[in-house]
This record gives sequence, structure tokens and C-alpha cells, in this order.
Amino acid sequence: MKKVLSFSAMLMLGLVLSQILPDVVGDTYSELKHMVEVMLGVCLAFIMINVGREFEIDKSNAGIYVKDYFVAMFAAAVPWVFVAIYYIFALMPSEWWGMGDTWKETLLLSRFAAPTSAGILFSMLAAMNLQKSWIYQKAQTLAIFDDLDTIILMVPLQVAMIGELNWQMMAMLLIIFAMFVVGWRYMSRLDVSQTWFAVFTYAVLVYGATYMIYLITHHFFGAKGAIHIEVLLPAFIFGMIIKNKHVGGKTEERATTLISLVFMLLVGMSMPFIDMNPDAASVESDSLIATLPMMSGWEIALHVVAVTLLSNIGKMVPMFFYRDRSLAERLALSIGMFTRGEVGAGVIFIAIGYNIGGPVLLISVLALVLNLVLTGGFVMLVKRLALKSYAQN
Repeated sequence: MKKVLSFSAMLMLGLVLSQILPDVVGDTYSELKHMVEVMLGVCLAFIMINVGREFEIDKSNAGIYVKDYFVAMFAAAVPWVFVAIYYIFALMPSEWWGMGDTWKETLLLSRFAAPTSAGILFSMLAAMNLQKSWIYQKAQTLAIFDDLDTIILMVPLQVAMIGELNWQMMAMLLIIFAMFVVGWRYMSRLDVSQTWFAVFTYAVLVYGATYMIYLITHHFFGAKGAIHIEVLLPAFIFGMIIKNKHVGGKTEERATTLISLVFMLLVGMSMPFIDMNPDAASVESDSLIATLPMMSGWEIALHVVAVTLLSNIGKMVPMFFYRDRSLAERLALSIGMFTRGEVGAGVIFIAIGYNIGGPVLLISVLALVLNLVLTGGFVMLVKRLALKSYAQN
């Protein structure tokens, strides 16, 4: 529980720093912001490599995972769609409802509501000695597929954000396709060290490779012709090809938690400056939804609660499947999927990279914080329901 609350505190601290550092640092803020973005990319790569390491399936019997994949896909898609529709029709002017830019920006930003935090969920269920339960084993499968689905759907969303189809776009799609092929072909083949320091080194190399591609193409073809592959996918694929070996110990756990905490802090620090004056004029931005005027504190709070409710109601998809299990078990599994964390924060970071800001971004960040704060209660409900189902059996 302390870990989850620490995630929330670091995200909020970063959000506060993002609003005061521009004035404190002055002219050197752009250099600081660039350093934050690089560190954030490395930390995100570290997290996604670990997520990829957990992705282990029996390829010789892949058919048994079909149902789980579709359940996970719907469990990721429904909250995403709920939040996107809410953003469009509750926050946007009616004249924007039919505009393509409104939909593609909103669909990208609202994707933060999709992924379940596998790390938080597994660690908290394990702490309650539920590792051998059906709930734990099924949640493990669904959460990993949930993250995979989030990563896959980020590709067409990013393509939509870039817009025009040129050779750079085709090259990026070809690279992405090749990564999926390599990930599937060589899954769990690479036998390398998996200490936290080794994984962090791999994260630096993976991020460095994506950044070098961007720098080289930017040098030859300019900003519009540069190939920018977000580190989310290559880091996940690299984790997939590693032969997962559990490396235990307090040092490993503390280092991994520290990197996740730093990541949450950096996500908050990446937030653009937010003018909380409700009467402030719309800002000039390449992003359409960033031009929305700021709302009052009460309006923000109400929207945060609404988004949190909608995203968690959308996560109740597993309730309608696995009918051979008790209602208590299915409900426990669904509530376990409520947990959010680093991958959702990574989606917000990617959205910030496309200059999506304004009150919608603030609502998304605060909804993520609220869900983190509520996670302890969610997990306690899972425990009670699990114990109830065991008592009935």
C-alpha cells in the first residue's frame, strides 16, 4: 500500500514542480526539460522491458490464450472508449464533435485509462498469499495481454497523430512490424543477466537506439521527416525475447521500485504549464484540445471522479466471461483489473509529446492519481471476495 501511495505522491510532486520550475530555473528550463524527457524515456524503457519479460506463453498451444486475449482486449478497450466519449461530449464544444483532430487527440489521451498495472496487481495479490489462486493466475494473464493490447493500439493512434502517409511513415510501420516478428520468433530465447542494473543498461541502449534513429533522420530530413519510434514498443519486444529469470532480494526490489517512483515524478514534471484561471483565454497550440480554456477547481474535481468511475466500470468486462467460476471470483478478478500505474502514465507522457495539454490532460493525470490512491481499497475487496469464494467451495 505504501508503494502505491508513493506513486501518487511522486506524480503529484512532479505536477507541482512542472508549474513552478519554469519561473525558478528561467532560461535554462528548456535544457532541464530535455534532460527530464531523456530520463523519462529510459525509465519507461526499463518498466516496459520488465513487462515484456513477464509475457510468457506456450507458442505450441497458443489457441488456449485466444479467449483470454479477447477478454483482455475488451477490458482495455471499453474503459478507453468510455473515457474518450465522455471527453468528447462532456468537455468539448459541440462544433468540435465532428472534427477528426478532436477524435484522434482524445482517443490518444484517453488511452491512459486502458492498461492495468501488472506490477502493482501482482505484488499486492502475492502479499496476500494468493499466488496459487485462480484469480491471481487469470489476472496475470489478462494484465499482460492488457498491456500488449495497449501497446499495439498505440501504433495506429500515433500514425493518426502524424497524419500524412510518406516514406518515413512507411519505414516506421515496417520497423514496427519487424519488431513484432522478431519478438514472436525469438520469444524467451535471449539468456542474459536480469539484475536491475543489467535491465537498466538494456533500457539505456534501447532508448539510445530509438533516439539515434530520430537524431539521424532529423539531421538529414528535418523535423517533419524524422522517424520517431516511441520507446514503449521496442522495450516491450526486447523484454519478450529475454528468457525470464526471477532475480529476488531486497536490493532488486528497492531498485525497481525507486526507478518506478522516479518515472512517476518525471511524468508529472513533463506536464506543460497550466493556467488555473477559469477565465484564461485559450492557448495557441498545434493540438486542438489543448486550446480549451481552463475550468474551475470544482469542475475539474467532478470530471476526475466521473472519469475514474467510467474507466473502472469499463474494467468490469471479465464479469461477463468465465461463467464456470463463481460470481465472487469473477467480481474479484474485475476489481483487480482496476489497478493503474506506469504504463498508463507512459501513455500520458506520449500524449504530452504531441503537445496535448489543457484541462483534459490535467483531468487525466488527476484521475490516474485518484485511482492509485484507491488501489489499496480495491485490493482489499479482491481479498475479501477471494476468501468468500474459497469458503463457499
